[in-house]
Amino acid sequence: MNDSGSGFGSIDPIQPHISRVYDYLLGGKDNYAVDRAIGDRIIATVPTIQVGVRAQRDVLGRAVRYLVGEAGLRQLIDVGSGLPTAENVHQIAERIDRSCRVVYLDNDPIVLTHARALLADDMATIAVAADLREPASILDNPEVRAHLHWDQPIGLLLCGVLHHILDSEQPGKLARTLSDALPAGSYIFIQHLLETGDPATAEIQSVMQASMDRGQFRTLPEIAAFFGDLELVEPGLVLVPDWRPDQGTPKVSDDPVLGMAAAGVARKR
Repeated sequence: MNDSGSGFGSIDPIQPHISRVYDYLLGGKDNYAVDRAIGDRIIATVPTIQVGVRAQRDVLGRAVRYLVGEAGLRQLIDVGSGLPTAENVHQIAERIDRSCRVVYLDNDPIVLTHARALLADDMATIAVAADLREPASILDNPEVRAHLHWDQPIGLLLCGVLHHILDSEQPGKLARTLSDALPAGSYIFIQHLLETGDPATAEIQSVMQASMDRGQFRTLPEIAAFFGDLELVEPGLVLVPDWRPDQGTPKVSDDPVLGMAAAGVARKR
């Protein structure tokens, strides 16, 4: 792996970070007390929230298998990749085809440090400091430009990241800026927390905004708008457990928390 950039800022154990909160909810150890405090508040609101977080990782894996195994992509960009865990994007992709090239993007120095250690011997995958709120940090990054073939289709993964972009930051415009830059034949995967009208979702959103100034649940039509005029592939934008489930994938009827997020993949013609 190439050592790509120095990261945005330094590691701050006083300020919570989205990636580390998710790491805690997934049972990881790369987090601080401030991250665990937020995680515990979310768990107190929805005791089975970790089931939902696990479902997010699982649907990401299914999306990668679809993009590489069925759609035939050999290049992926994972925006807001988060801390390495089991079944990372590059591992899933490389099991299908060793030639896959992957770019991980995150703005947390801890994520970058761990990713670079994991990828020390993997020349097909790089980890780069970037922020979705600054598309130029992605599209104009020389290492991202050099690592991928921009005349060939690319899979853009926006898993669990757009719901941390506030309306005032124009998430739709950010998503369109990235998708417009992709070659024809590219695909976009989006997983997003869903506004269901349940008081529990409103409470989680309140915790996220109060603690991190981040977090916005959205309705299905609002999430669908992030795809613009791209063509959704089957089964469309659906609840996470319903997006191309594997045998044994939990159903919404198994736990209501599984109805708190939606996912979909669209193709750029």
